[in-house]
Amino acid sequence: MEWECCLKDQEDGAREGAAFIRDHVIRVTDKIFDDFAGTPLSTAQMNTILGIA
Repeated sequence: MEWECCLKDQEDGAREGAAFIRDHVIRVTDKIFDDFAGTPLSTAQMNTILGIA
C-alpha cells in the first residue's frame, strides 16, 4: 500500500494501512481458471469440436 500524507504521523498511517491490507487480502485459489485447455482429447473428439469430421 502506498500512503502519502504530509500531515498524518507515519505510525498512524502504518497502523491504518496494515488494517486495510489485512481486511482486503483474499484467499487465492489453487484451481486454474482456464484448465479446460489442458484436458486430454482424442483425435476424434478434437475433429468433432472443430467440425472436421
